Amino acid sequence: MNAETDTLFLPAGTFMGVPPATSVRPGQAVVLGIPFDCGTHPTRIGSRQGPRSIREHSSLVRPVYPDLGERNILEALDVVDLGDVALVPSQVEPSFRAIEAALDRVLAQGGHPVTFGGDGAVSLPQLRAVHRHYPELVVLHIDAHTDAYEGEGYNTSTTFTRAVEEGLIDTARSFHVGARGTLMAPGAYAHTRGLGYNLILGSEVRARGIADVAAEIARTVGRRPVYLCFDMDYIDPSAAPGVATPTWGGPDAAGAFDLLHALAGLNIVTVDINTVSPPHDVAGMTATLAGHVAVIAMNLIYLGRNAG
Repeated sequence: MNAETDTLFLPAGTFMGVPPATSVRPGQAVVLGIPFDCGTHPTRIGSRQGPRSIREHSSLVRPVYPDLGERNILEALDVVDLGDVALVPSQVEPSFRAIEAALDRVLAQGGHPVTFGGDGAVSLPQLRAVHRHYPELVVLHIDAHTDAYEGEGYNTSTTFTRAVEEGLIDTARSFHVGARGTLMAPGAYAHTRGLGYNLILGSEVRARGIADVAAEIARTVGRRPVYLCFDMDYIDPSAAPGVATPTWGGPDAAGAFDLLHALAGLNIVTVDINTVSPPHDVAGMTATLAGHVAVIAMNLIYLGRNAG
């Protein structure tokens, strides 16, 4: 296709209409779908459909986000869409190998992955790959749940427990932000802290204020490479109903955006947006919100690498 004719066609089915790609250039932000869930949730299975829904509803999202700068972020980061990781949902270990290999390839080519899950289990294989390229990695996990509970095996509740056991992150500089709601058993938050993580509950964010929380994160993290994991159930289900585990008492969309804005300047190298469950969504609300989160996160990548 030459320069005269390539303006006649637009890519179909990509995030915000960005070009599809099979390879990556250094510095690009790269959209990658991870259509996986464990298939073990007692009532809500559907996050495997999340990447497709986020792409579908991204037509309502625009590329310029003035709150973080007057730039077309798709152009500034030369964003491309690699499509989805080839895997079979619920087949945990082969799917984890495929996810890790896909992230490893993007990172080896110098890209910044922006991934769409999938349930919270998809974070572990991604962390395995990112740690290989960024050995001083820290995690900033924004979620209504810590996903760092006691238990065996691989599932959404043990993701960040296994990450500690595998030595993938510096827990002393890593944060879980926003945990709230009812739990299956006592002691869950003590277990998370016992693993070495910094845990800031949702009630603490409200009491302290976003600026104070963000200042603590910035002091602790410094310029270390950051894996930003944003679970869409951090946002209250009144605004984000289509998630695997809706948990009442969270911030509205504006409150979630304010928290993300306050992270500007962190050295974010990978973004993981997960737990959109289209069968439980209403009018694509959660998928559209996830698209907005992705644009904000891309701006954070841009600002972080240009900080200082």
